[in-house]
Amino acid sequence: MTADTLPQKTNLLGMTREEMEAFFVTIGEKKFRAAQVMKWIHHEGCDDFDAMTNLSKALRARLAEEAEIRGPSVVYEGTSSDGTRKWVLEVEDGSYVETVLIPADNGKRRTLCVSSQVGCSLDCSFCSTGKQGFQRNLTAAEIIGQVWVASRSGGPRNDTANRPVTNVVMMGMGEPLMNYDNVVPAMKLMLDDNGYGLSKRRVTLSTSGVVPMLDRLGDELDVSLAVSLHAATDELRSELVPLNRKYNIRM
Repeated sequence: MTADTLPQKTNLLGMTREEMEAFFVTIGEKKFRAAQVMKWIHHEGCDDFDAMTNLSKALRARLAEEAEIRGPSVVYEGTSSDGTRKWVLEVEDGSYVETVLIPADNGKRRTLCVSSQVGCSLDCSFCSTGKQGFQRNLTAAEIIGQVWVASRSGGPRNDTANRPVTNVVMMGMGEPLMNYDNVVPAMKLMLDDNGYGLSKRRVTLSTSGVVPMLDRLGDELDVSLAVSLHAATDELRSELVPLNRKYNIRM
């Protein structure tokens, strides 16, 4: 059997609690295994099943055969004089996205700015990402993978008060609401106690104003919301943010 014909392993990184529980049921295990593995992945930053010592050797071996924990690859990491850290990450198809960790309050607050797409279709006049054009949506694993990479940089999350990432803003490359079906599962992992355990006021979705998806988000997920206006009038905003021609300020 060649590498091309080997069964594809299931990536557990982007699975919500419900998805992880369903995965373990399909392989004949109890649902509680989901919480155990999620804590290893998101609390400890672990990507090696052999290190998950509260699992049986048999289960660890089976997971190694059927599953994997695969995040984005770090191709660049830099820290500025004010402590801001930037990562350039390579995702599945060889594309690159950026994520930035911004310290504040003497380092007590550490906000991670997370990307949701490779490129962007909105073409806002002031945004360099829009000039790249839209390439594709990031998967849930690629979105939460940015939090995973940043969190791993600070070591295992033994002390919740000193976790490497205290806040997340969906304010990086792309329009989050144009990738709703991947952004929402990733944000659920940010909020889940078995994930990153952030409170809803510490997770913010920033949008240019995709109105129909705003209504859907309000029904499905309770997080903070920021609408990027960039102008006080529809006339000026339509020049800066072309989406305003469809969904204007009055809406």
